[in-house]
Amino acid sequence: MSSRLINWFKFSSPTTFYPLAGKISWVAAIIAIALIGYGLYMSFFVAPTDYKQGEGYRIIFVHVPASWMSMFIYVIMAGWAALGLVFNTRLSMMMAQALAPTGAMFAFLSLWTGSFWGKPMWGTWWVWDARITSELILLFLYLGYMALRSAIDDPRRADRASGILLLVGVVNVPIIYFSVKWWNTLHQGSTIKLNEESTMDDTMLTAMLIMTLGFWAYSIAVAMARVRTVILERERSSTWVRELVNEGR
Repeated sequence: MSSRLINWFKFSSPTTFYPLAGKISWVAAIIAIALIGYGLYMSFFVAPTDYKQGEGYRIIFVHVPASWMSMFIYVIMAGWAALGLVFNTRLSMMMAQALAPTGAMFAFLSLWTGSFWGKPMWGTWWVWDARITSELILLFLYLGYMALRSAIDDPRRADRASGILLLVGVVNVPIIYFSVKWWNTLHQGSTIKLNEESTMDDTMLTAMLIMTLGFWAYSIAVAMARVRTVILERERSSTWVRELVNEGR
């Protein structure tokens, strides 16, 4: 038991995590390509036509997983920030920094695909609906986090300030999730619920879950690749980074 803990703690150092992140990134990228490729095939060629929304509903196979990932990544970032603020661990803040662009991309993708879905279904590209508005706030939180980080030259001060913003902003995530229950909203309620059986066709549900796993693997692959860059940038004055550069790796 103690040896396992020692091994895990070993990877909390940027020096030892750097090569591990490279291996994880490659494996996750291969898994992401396979899952997203198969998920798109099921979404557009296998899943049946919806009896109410016709073929237009197929946007949900991108829209829903993107929305889930935008919320999930923000919660993970807030968790890393909490660890960094409490234990003063450098790698925690680096992981939060590496995840931010991917989370922002999924928040934008959620809003963008939502507009394409809303036009034929609701007759409008945009409405100040509770869920849509809170998702837009989530995108602003991602952008604000990245802007705040880049505005502060001292990395330690940037870590603390942006970490506090993440912890404050995480309150918005349950608002997004429960907004369709708390308010009379134009956005439809959750089709998939943890405590109830799904009302979706099994093929549709399978395709959506495969796309979600594919987006998850993509997020891991990109975050691991990006955190390697962050580590090199922030540890550029250390001996091990100079040795890597000299060796051309």
